[in-house]
Amino acid sequence: MLMSKLNTSDLPAIHYTIWSADLHGHRFHVKLRIENPLPNGQILQMPAWIPGSYLIRDFSKHIETIEAFAVDNPHEALALERIDNDQWRLPKLAGAVDILTTVYAFDSSVRAAYLDTERAFINPSSLCLAVKGQESLPCALVLIPPKDTCANHWTVQTGLQPAKVDSQGYGFYLAKNYDDLLDHPIAMGEFQIAHWKSNGVSHSMAVQGCIHELDLERLATDLQAICTCTINLFEPKTKKAPFQNYLFLVNAVLSGYGGLEHRNSTALLCRRDQLPQVNTPLDESSYREFLGLCSHEYFHAWLVKRIQAKAFQPYQLDRRNHTRLLWLFEGFTSYYDDLQLFRSKRIDLKTYLKLVANNWNGILRGPGRLKQSLADSSFDAWTKYYQADENTPNAVVSYYGKGALLALGLDLKIRAFTNNRQSLDDLMRLIWQTHGVTLDGIAEDGLDDLILTLLGTKFSKTWNEFKARYIFGLEDIPIQKWLDPKTISVKLKTLSKLEQIRLQLGLRYSEHSGWLKVTHVLDGGAAQLAGLAAGDLIASINGERITTARWDQVLAGLIPGGVIQICFYRDDLEHECMVVLADDQIPTQYALSPAE
Repeated sequence: MLMSKLNTSDLPAIHYTIWSADLHGHRFHVKLRIENPLPNGQILQMPAWIPGSYLIRDFSKHIETIEAFAVDNPHEALALERIDNDQWRLPKLAGAVDILTTVYAFDSSVRAAYLDTERAFINPSSLCLAVKGQESLPCALVLIPPKDTCANHWTVQTGLQPAKVDSQGYGFYLAKNYDDLLDHPIAMGEFQIAHWKSNGVSHSMAVQGCIHELDLERLATDLQAICTCTINLFEPKTKKAPFQNYLFLVNAVLSGYGGLEHRNSTALLCRRDQLPQVNTPLDESSYREFLGLCSHEYFHAWLVKRIQAKAFQPYQLDRRNHTRLLWLFEGFTSYYDDLQLFRSKRIDLKTYLKLVANNWNGILRGPGRLKQSLADSSFDAWTKYYQADENTPNAVVSYYGKGALLALGLDLKIRAFTNNRQSLDDLMRLIWQTHGVTLDGIAEDGLDDLILTLLGTKFSKTWNEFKARYIFGLEDIPIQKWLDPKTISVKLKTLSKLEQIRLQLGLRYSEHSGWLKVTHVLDGGAAQLAGLAAGDLIASINGERITTARWDQVLAGLIPGGVIQICFYRDDLEHECMVVLADDQIPTQYALSPAE
């Protein structure tokens, strides 16, 4: 067994050992060795959330069993006191102790842990208890290979520092402290791997879930361009990255999308058809979306992982950590993720402007922008953005989308003020040197001084007005007024009849057992005026039966300004309503294109 080859005396005073208990039952075993527990009764705690995903997830709920044993008396379990849903206290004792847990792991997202006969994925925040009061100490993580024959060819992929591992990557790894341990996801299984260097720094992308051969050369070429472009943005002189290597961990699935940033890696979830595969047609727009996800999470290696809100230093993983700056961390990242695709020549200007317009129009279609500021959206992320319900579009504005629009607006303002001598890039580099290189967190009003330093007092009035209107206020960001018509053409978007009617109705839906089920009803739309609500099943419009397949066909036959009759079911009772489609129900929409 691998453990017999390891000299445990070389391990830090706190170390974790993880192995699969049951691939079919999706369970890990975790052993935590504490060499020097606090004498008054060591407290153990499982994190309640994972940094980068602002929702209390209560990872402790997946612990099925937990036991503790003194190392010098391993046959007699110690009494563990449960003091909270995610906290346990050891009895007062001297000498080393082992805590053994069995943890259920079947969350296929990038935020938790997963185990089956095909792969394993570990966020240590889902499996590894914190040793309270000793979180600053170095720790180790030992990975034991599964005994199941189906996992014989598995390898380990992680950005965690290896100390002594075998050819497949099993063995022990070192972390500077508990926070460092949590910031390194681990994937196990069979991978297709692309390798490249950006400014001399080794990068790789390890992909699971694709049966067909991937076009690794194209992935490496495109990602090399994006990564190099981002390194050069923050360090145009030194061209140095803040890490020695970087790993993209990708789980390709039938349906799914998302990512979570880490110091020198990221965990990504995407559809298989978003990846370039040999001898397989590729939807370029879907692949572009995947590259945008990669660009976004990679940018976070600077903005979020090193440039942090002071409110996050340190993370308090047992409670919500509030900041009003997510529009900066996520919004500015969302601005740059597509911009870096353009700058690295992965997309042309026409495509880039279309992406900007799509985001802008999406914000304008959301009634929530008239009720929630960007600052409040950031602060309320825990309870509103991450706990979306049927009323979310009417109550919430996205700090991702509007934050990206804000970044564009600020970029245009800086360029106009300096006659294009400076831009948002210069502000990002100043933020990086002041708060990223130093790891000194940004205060809630921290941008004020930085903008003053960069642009002087004459710009401060503009910035204060900018904040009052668009960050703490509810005004729409007037991008159309700030774009240079000599460079970018801004026009009202020409909407098809079907697009107009969709916007006038103002509802979203899903398919439910052959019915069209209403999921969201937008404020001010015809659907709301008609009395429709989330959960309603639409049966017919003007006497024509409605299904999701026939929805567009029936809508296209409606007459704008005419009366429409809707039959629907609520709680299995039939209802009828009538409503008129009006022009004032159509939000303003824009089209952007390169100036001719």
